[in-house]
Amino acid sequence: MTLELRHNQAGASGRQTRQVRFNVVVTSEPPWYVATCLENSIASQGHSVEKALANLKEALELFYEDDDVEAGLPEPTQTFLTTLEVALP
Repeated sequence: MTLELRHNQAGASGRQTRQVRFNVVVTSEPPWYVATCLENSIASQGHSVEKALANLKEALELFYEDDDVEAGLPEPTQTFLTTLEVALP
């Protein structure tokens, strides 16, 4: 799943912001859904997938609101998620 932060207008500081796309895995850990960003291991939770993603988006925005955002952004990468079957004794 990909989470995209969209900030097309100038923020409160008057600086222009930009869109950044993050790869996210959502797991079910009843009664919670946990959304984890693969690029930086930031995670958040919610009682629904939508709420977990909304909470993660807010956490990422807060994490990257620092003045030196560019230095902390991950390099764009391709991520592949698959399953692997292994024979176990």
